[in-house]
This record gives sequence, C-alpha cells and structure tokens, in this order.
Amino acid sequence: MAVVAPSTLGPPTTDHDQNTPSYTSALSSLTVLFFMMGFITCLNDILIPYLKSIFQLNYTQANLINFCFFGAYFVMGIPAGWLVKRLGYKGGMLTGFVVAALGCFLFYPAAASRSYGLFLAALFVLATGVVLLQVAGNPYVAILGPARSAPARLTLTQAFNSLGTTVAPLLGTWLILSHLPALDTPQAAAAIDVRAVQVPYLGIGAVLLVISALLALLKLPTITHAPAAGSSSQSILQYRHLLLGMVGIFAYVGGEVAIGSHIVSYLHLPEVMNMAPAVAGKQVSYYWGGAMVGRFIGAYLLNKFNPGRLLAFNAIGAVLLLIISALTRGEVAMWSLLAVGLMNSIMFATIFTLAVAGLGRHTEQASGLLNVAIVGGAIVPLLFAVVADASSLRWAFVLPVLCYAYIFWYGLKGHVFRLPAV
Repeated sequence: MAVVAPSTLGPPTTDHDQNTPSYTSALSSLTVLFFMMGFITCLNDILIPYLKSIFQLNYTQANLINFCFFGAYFVMGIPAGWLVKRLGYKGGMLTGFVVAALGCFLFYPAAASRSYGLFLAALFVLATGVVLLQVAGNPYVAILGPARSAPARLTLTQAFNSLGTTVAPLLGTWLILSHLPALDTPQAAAAIDVRAVQVPYLGIGAVLLVISALLALLKLPTITHAPAAGSSSQSILQYRHLLLGMVGIFAYVGGEVAIGSHIVSYLHLPEVMNMAPAVAGKQVSYYWGGAMVGRFIGAYLLNKFNPGRLLAFNAIGAVLLLIISALTRGEVAMWSLLAVGLMNSIMFATIFTLAVAGLGRHTEQASGLLNVAIVGGAIVPLLFAVVADASSLRWAFVLPVLCYAYIFWYGLKGHVFRLPAV
C-alpha cells in the first residue's frame, strides 16, 4: 500500500489530516523495534563499570565505549540516510537488525581475548545497526499519520524505547555487574568471568535475527512524500530549524548519556550514597523508567499543549534538578539526578519532529543528518569524563546543564519554521 505523507510534517495542517488513514497495526509492530534500540543502547551504562573494572580504566578511558558507540552515528548517519532512501524504510530496518546482530556476536571473541580494542570495534558494528534502525524508524513513525500529532506519535513509540532502557539495567546488573568482585584490583580483575558478557550478547544477537525475520513477513505501508515547503531546488542545509535541531539532538543525547553512564559511579561516591556497583546499577532503571513514564504522559500532553513550549518546560526542569543534585548529598542528590530521566522523556521525539517539519522529500536525508547529531552521545560524555577526572563528578554536571539550557532556547525560539531565502 503506497500512501502520500500528508505534507510530511509540514507547517500545521487542518482538514487535510482528516483524510489520513489509520496506521495502528504498523505503529504497533514498530514498538518492538524501539524497545530493542533502547535495550541495546542502555546496556552501555552497565558495560562501562564492567569494562572499567576488567581493564582497570579511568573515567576517560571507560567513556571510549560511548565514543565508539555514538561515534557510529557521526560516521554512519549520512550513509544510513542514503541507504534507507534506496532500500525504503522497511529495507533499512531489516538491514539494521542484521548488522546489530553481527555486532552482538562479535562480543564473544572480544571477551574471550580480553581485548578492549575488540570490544570497542564490536560496539561500533552494533551501533551501526542501531543507526540504521534509527534513521529508518524515527521518520517512518513521524510521517505515518497526521502531521499535527507527529510529536505525540513518536513520543508514544519512544516510550517503548524507554521500556527497553528500563529493563536493560535490571537485567544487565543481574547478568553482568553481579559478577564484579568486591575489590577493584588488578588481581581481582584478572579473575572476572568473561562469560558474563558473552552469553547475554549472544542471546541479544539471536533475538535481533528473529525480529528481523518476523519483520520481513509484515506488510508495512509504503510512504510517498509530498513536496517540501519552498522551492524544489532548495538545499536541505538552508532550513534553519533543521540545523538548530541538529544541535538540539546533539545536546539532548549528550546530556542524557553523560548522566546515565555515570549514575553507578555517582551513587558509589561516599558523599552521595556509597552504593556498591551491583546495587547502584539497579537504580539506573529509575532514571530510564522516569523517561518511559514521561513519554506515555507526554504522548497525551503533546496533543494538548504546544510541543515547543512543553520541550522548554522539561529542559528548564532538567537544569534545576541537576543543580539540586550537585549541591546536595545523600538521597536528595540521588533522587534529583534520577528524576532528570522524567524531564528527558519528550525531548528526542519533540526535537526530531520539529526539526523535520516541512521537509517533504528531504525527510530521509534530514533523518540521516539528525542521526549524525546523535554523536553528542560520544562527545559530551567524553568531555564529562575529562572534567570528572580533572576535578569531580559533581563539577562535570555543568556540561549537561549547558546542554539542557540550549534545548530550552530551541523549544521557545529555535524550532520556528522559516522558508529559506530563494
């Protein structure tokens, strides 16, 4: 079934949206895709303390995990956009699942050889598959229905992404972090059982291949784009709201990942909670669980309130919570940090849909560019770690504060759609 996307997230439409068919079954099947993307990505929060112990790494070295994983978005984002344009949304998703499965299988030889370099290479391959899933999945959901409800629709499917990020720390802590020794010494690190990371990733790879096979059997609607607003000869880089949206995605993913990747270390600090890694790892679920709850709520609120203003409200809430956490101790410091997950909830979907508004046939290319901006998840956490090594984790929270401050501005002013000058 081929369907023309209704103005493809163009400026607000009215009666045109009323003729848009229902895509409930297609959207329901895509929730599995978003769940797995969240599950895979959030396991990095468990891998960082695990590999930090096994290889005796400092914060900066351990954050090469995020650098390689999210760096794949920078390297592969635009090629993924081209591939999705050639293969279609469904073909892009199928390819993404297979490549991600290959990355998971590479964890076995990486763990067997106890090579940090091979771990990073496996993560890059795994992330390349996730990039394809993101580039195909996000715009497909965004254009699969009325333009005016795109932020709410993508936020709802992103809620299942957050379900994956909520489950991953619990399962990862049980399967992986529970095998860490009580003492973090070179002798204890040499005795760590590498099967704790081999078996879970082999299982994840097998599940990804099964999902890919099932997706191949599904009949998903084929979308044909309406023309973009403005002249057909316009360069995509002339759309100001898209370029500013790329910075927004960079800031959001960077801030979110920098916080999530260091929750275990933060809660381990004596002045915060002095928790053991296996205990602190379970608390990470509250951070991602808050995002899940917020996305289900946000899917309703985004149909009632202006998406830009709601984005700005959440961003300033994240800033205030981070400042509270950095200035307090004990449970107040812990819960204020974990509550940032609730503020994160609507950010990705809202920034994404505001950034691709009115781009029509440029949508796949725009999606590739926005996914390149996810490299913020590589850059910001690495800078966070450098600051933490040089001073403290508390001072490093300055970086996420700056990220959310930019998102606050984008929600108020930066997202406004303007036709490029001819």
